[in-house]
Amino acid sequence: MAKEVLTKKEPEKRLTVYIKKKAGRSPQTGQVTVRHRGGGAKRLYRICDFGEEKLGIKGKVIAIEYDPYRSAFLMLVEYEDGDRRYLLAPHGIKVGDEIICAEKAEIKIGNRMKLKEVPIGTQVYNVELIPGKGGKIARGAGTYATVVGHEEEYTLLEMPSKETRRVWKECFASIGQVSNPEHGFQDIGKAGRRRLKGWRPTVRGKAMNPIDHPHGGGRGKAPIGLPYPKTPWGKPARGVRTRKKKWTDKLIIKSRKKEAQS
Repeated sequence: MAKEVLTKKEPEKRLTVYIKKKAGRSPQTGQVTVRHRGGGAKRLYRICDFGEEKLGIKGKVIAIEYDPYRSAFLMLVEYEDGDRRYLLAPHGIKVGDEIICAEKAEIKIGNRMKLKEVPIGTQVYNVELIPGKGGKIARGAGTYATVVGHEEEYTLLEMPSKETRRVWKECFASIGQVSNPEHGFQDIGKAGRRRLKGWRPTVRGKAMNPIDHPHGGGRGKAPIGLPYPKTPWGKPARGVRTRKKKWTDKLIIKSRKKEAQS
C-alpha cells in the first residue's frame, strides 16, 4: 500500500500555512464561479519548492509525508546548511537518500538538473517551461515526461498526455516519476469522504427545471432534447476544444492522442 512509505511525524510548522477557504466563490464579487465546492476538513498548506532554490547544495531526505492539497507525496529534505524544505517526492525515494539540484548531476532519482544533461529515454518530472520559473509539468501523482531527443536549443519531451513538444534545454527537471502512482486507482468508497474533500453534491442538469438548466424540463428520465450538451449558462460542454491559438503551438511536434482522433 502506498501509505506504508510515509513517515509518522507532524508536518514542519515553519513550512505550513493556513489558506482561507473560498467555497468556490469569487473573492471580488462573491458569486459562485466553481460549483459544488464547500465544507471539507481543515487542512494546512505545505510550502513546497518547485524551482532551484538550493542550487548546488546537497540534501538528505529525512521524511516522506502526506500532503492534503495534492495527490503526490512530499519529501522533507534537510540541506547541508541546516535548512529544511519540502519537495515533490519521486516514486522509489527512501528516507536517508541524498539528492542535489545542480546544472549537471548524477542521473539518480530525485536529483534535479538541466534538460540538456539528461540522457534520452530518461523519465523526468516537475519540468520547467520557462527557465527560472519553477516546474510546471508532471507534478501530479504517478506522472512523468520522457526525454525522447535533443535539438539545437530544445529538448524533445513526451508529455504525460502523450503530446511531444520542444522545451528549452536550459530548463530544469527532476529525475524519476512522481510518487503515489496508485492514486488513480483509489476508491472514494462513500459520499461522506467526498464531503471531507470539500466536494458538495452534484445534481444532473436534466433533473432540474428549465429555468435552472438548459437540459431541464421533460418528464421522467427524458433526454436533454438538444443537439449537444450545454453548461448551465448555455455554452457548449463536454468534448469542446477550449485551447485558443497560442504562440507555443509551434513547439508542439505531435499532438495528444485525443486531438489526433478528432
